[in-house]
Amino acid sequence: MAIGRVAIVGLGLIGSSVARAVKARLPGVAVAGYDASDAVRVEARALGFCDAVADGAAAAVADADLVVLAVPVGRMADAAAAIAPGLKADAIISDVGSSKAGVAAALAKALPDHAVIPAHPVAGTENSGPAAGFATLFDGRWCIVTPPAGAPQDAVTAVTSFWQALGARVETMDAAHHDMVLAVTSHLPHLIAYTIVGTASELEEVTESEVIKYSAGGFRDFTRIAASDPVMWRDVFLANKDAVLATLQRFNEDLTVLQQAIRRGDGARLEEWFTRTRAIRRSIIEQGQDDAAPDFGRKH
Repeated sequence: MAIGRVAIVGLGLIGSSVARAVKARLPGVAVAGYDASDAVRVEARALGFCDAVADGAAAAVADADLVVLAVPVGRMADAAAAIAPGLKADAIISDVGSSKAGVAAALAKALPDHAVIPAHPVAGTENSGPAAGFATLFDGRWCIVTPPAGAPQDAVTAVTSFWQALGARVETMDAAHHDMVLAVTSHLPHLIAYTIVGTASELEEVTESEVIKYSAGGFRDFTRIAASDPVMWRDVFLANKDAVLATLQRFNEDLTVLQQAIRRGDGARLEEWFTRTRAIRRSIIEQGQDDAAPDFGRKH
């Protein structure tokens, strides 16, 4: 299935990066865009990463072979309803949401006559907005495609090929399994980061100036994660609440084990735990998912 025109609904970090990557890697493909924010549409036109930015969702998707919904997962159903009148019959609908089971159900309900192939590029930064996007965001990163049962194979192949063309490595996965995996690897870490940074800001013994002054260690890295888009992550936690709560329960149990080890002075238990987690870090580097350079490759 050839893709000659892509429409992107939602022109923030991910949506604008998709547009930029298409222009850089698929020069023969036309890119139309739309965002519900008037200000974002004005900014997107000025930045010029789309061939055209429409003032309506339905107008943006007219004649599109592939529509990518890059809006918070809580707004997927509304976005799907908005584009429905403008879709051509054989258009493929996909998304970039961080939770998949709920999104797949919402899109299937809103667009029952279209091929819906959800996807999740596991890439991003703490920044947001159309100016934050860049064409190489997906280079070497995973994109997880979660086609529903009975999805047309040509549509699945088209979405898979699209993400590969943008530089991503593609994995196909069941939506429910995806949600559990991402609850562990992404959603729980964000929840912990938001909690730690929020707790530090409220401690009476630590003033705001001291938190900033002494944030050259681990706390600084939590603040980067905690600076992520609050609307997007609000919706992620609500959409994937079952998997997040199950993972959070396990985390709380493990945290209690470490708390007991510290209280009892059980250094052997702590060292065993830290040795195992250090090995996981090394595995991530070996698989090319991070940089082994000192200080996470930061330039000072």
